[in-house]
Amino acid sequence: MITRSGSHQQADPSLQTDPVLQPGSAERDRRRFLGLGAAALAAAGTTMGGAAAGAPQSSGTGSAAKRRSGMMMIDAMGFTGDPASGPLPESPPSPQLLQDLRDSGLTATSMTLSVGSTGDRMSKAIRRIAVFDEKVAAAQDTLMRIRTAADLRTAWETGRVGYVYNLQDTSLLENDLTRVATLQALGVRQIQMTYNTRNLVGDGCLERANSGLSNLGRDLVAALEAAQVVMDLSHGGERTIAEAISLAKAPPLISHTGCRALTDHPRNVYDKEMRAAADKGGVVGIYFMYFLVPQGNARKEDLIRHIEHAVNVCGEDHVSIGTDGSISPTKVDERYMEGQRREYESRVAQGIAAPREGPDSHAFVLDYNHPRRFMMLAEDLAARGWAAGRIEKVLGGNIARVYGEVWG
Repeated sequence: MITRSGSHQQADPSLQTDPVLQPGSAERDRRRFLGLGAAALAAAGTTMGGAAAGAPQSSGTGSAAKRRSGMMMIDAMGFTGDPASGPLPESPPSPQLLQDLRDSGLTATSMTLSVGSTGDRMSKAIRRIAVFDEKVAAAQDTLMRIRTAADLRTAWETGRVGYVYNLQDTSLLENDLTRVATLQALGVRQIQMTYNTRNLVGDGCLERANSGLSNLGRDLVAALEAAQVVMDLSHGGERTIAEAISLAKAPPLISHTGCRALTDHPRNVYDKEMRAAADKGGVVGIYFMYFLVPQGNARKEDLIRHIEHAVNVCGEDHVSIGTDGSISPTKVDERYMEGQRREYESRVAQGIAAPREGPDSHAFVLDYNHPRRFMMLAEDLAARGWAAGRIEKVLGGNIARVYGEVWG
């Protein structure tokens, strides 16, 4: 994930290819995929607290009834920047953000507890958990916390968006693996081993040495499984990913990446490691990032090309979506571009900027710069002849299964 301080604003119509949406259009789109919700629960199966393989039959009304007519959609790596309040994390959700969340149709998004690279990162993570807990408490009709697979079903049934708390680096653990259990008790359910560079557990994708896991890293694989926390291998070096998968007993996750066979970039993953993750029952999430293309910014045809390649390599049961982006759309204006420049300079100074990052690189797919981007992608996949069941798996069913199997 790349934190973008200036991106939480309204969409620029010039970056959207679809016509202006009219009220109710999101619900009409969901009706086009009537029945996919049943497939979502079928794919999650016994991992969802023994749920029957079909849509829930409760007699709820309003947003819950609307959600039950659609599929379960889960972003394996995203965030919810507020278009009204900007990057201030302490602000309660604005009416615009709440509307974007409702329009998105998402069942859940994995939210990063970004803690930076300096100071007491463990304390920062705990404070971030408190901040997001307060946001959820302030909007209980729209948001909820996700701690169990049953919570995913509840979010889907009630039409809310669930937050799955994650960490994109293990530096805050230092050399104390007991902190994994502490973070799990506080609600963290997904932890990424490395972030681009080397830390105590292993090499990130930008480390030239490509030395793989340390002894501590090998112990961390076991510690994550003991705590029932999903192991995320995004941003990892080739050997780090391969060695962690080989040690894994629970399904591993590569939450947000691209296919290196299509675009040779260190943030993308080779077919061999993608296939190994699938062989362990894991899932590979494709992101909405400019790393999907060798130059310029990604369009929907680039994203779909990577998704289809991943399905061909891993099988349709082992591919998901991790956008690495905000639910709210991005307005590309002077304020945004200034924020992009500052963020890029900060990342360069920290030594974590990847090749191709720059002030003009947009961390979203231009055609899907809208809260409804999952449903828009579903429409485009259906137009290419994808079966409804395959669409449902990739947009949510597969990651729901992994969450259920790991969380227990």
